[in-house]
Amino acid sequence: MEPIDPEMTIDANPQLLASAVTNLLQNAFKFSRPGGRVVLRARSEGGRVIVEVEDECGGTSESNDSFRAFADRRGMDRSGLGLGLSIARQAVQAHGGDIQVSNLPGKGCIFAIDLPRGDPCRQGRVDA
Repeated sequence: MEPIDPEMTIDANPQLLASAVTNLLQNAFKFSRPGGRVVLRARSEGGRVIVEVEDECGGTSESNDSFRAFADRRGMDRSGLGLGLSIARQAVQAHGGDIQVSNLPGKGCIFAIDLPRGDPCRQGRVDA
């Protein structure tokens, strides 16, 4: 695990953001190749906090809209409803952020949650 800057803060509903990160991690574990790696990292960049989940799923097709509800991105895997990424994006957008995906053809994907940085004076305070 990479070190995290202790000064990073986000003013957010922890349950909503935890569900978004959990969904990205579950998808990464589910779709990564056997023996593949999943990496979770976070960093501060300017006035933003970036949380990334990188997997080794082999990549996605360029025409794949990963965030569309009920998108057929699962191939033969039908163990989910196809709503997780759409719901995760809505949760992140409710906090003034977004999720982007970078395709690494033949290797995997990086899903990045991009959120505005919070006020460090409010650290530890959560508004629901």
